Amino acid sequence: MARDDRAAAPAGRKGVSPVLAVLALLLIVLFAGLGTWQVYRLQWKLDLIARVEARVHAAPAPLPSRTRWAGITSESDEYRRVKLHGTYLYDLTTPVQALTEAGSGYWLLTPMCTEQGIVLVNRGFIPSELGARTRYTPQRAAANPCGGGSAVDVVGLLRTSERDGALTRTNDPAANRWYTRDVAAIAAARGLNVAPFFADAAAGQNPPDSPDKPVGGLTVVKFPNSHLVYALTWYALALMVAGAWWWVARHGDANENDERHD
Repeated sequence: MARDDRAAAPAGRKGVSPVLAVLALLLIVLFAGLGTWQVYRLQWKLDLIARVEARVHAAPAPLPSRTRWAGITSESDEYRRVKLHGTYLYDLTTPVQALTEAGSGYWLLTPMCTEQGIVLVNRGFIPSELGARTRYTPQRAAANPCGGGSAVDVVGLLRTSERDGALTRTNDPAANRWYTRDVAAIAAARGLNVAPFFADAAAGQNPPDSPDKPVGGLTVVKFPNSHLVYALTWYALALMVAGAWWWVARHGDANENDERHD
């Protein structure tokens, strides 16, 4: 009896596995969704950069009134140029560790008594070898610290308070070790009632009696913007998955047809 080769042939794949098809579809939707999300992030970042650029190049405005302090946010106010008028409390300066284009050292945050209240001013940067941490020892303010001293005018950028993060060390007020410009923590350590923000002094803002003559104007106003690269990467992955699924489906069907013709 003649052998039926078609009957003896192994069963071929019947198209693409439904599980594989569903998995491919989910991956395509996921990668395309992530790409679209990065497009929205790109637009948000471009708007942020435009807003900040407009703020840092605008004419300095008066310090926000005390009634506005509670409503100041990063989105609405950070990097605005402001002008301050008041007296520094140099003895209550807090050195905060910093790494700048000038090297490693400290920011010097000094309270300033203004008509609106006390505001922390980052007077600028000094190198580590000047020994800021040991010279500016932790101490608390007197009951009424403001009064006396020579008034100065300062122009700077309004900055919102920093917090300890995953990539920063934790502040240690008792040891006078500060790693972030945390306004609330500094105010508590010094016994002060201050504005919930601080100001980065521009270059050349040191009055004649300023200790250490820190270098101002080192604020980095730069935002990384890789969202377009991320978006293209996610879209490319979605296309790769779609292409791979199409290839498997096409060759799976071709193999099945070949087996049927044998």
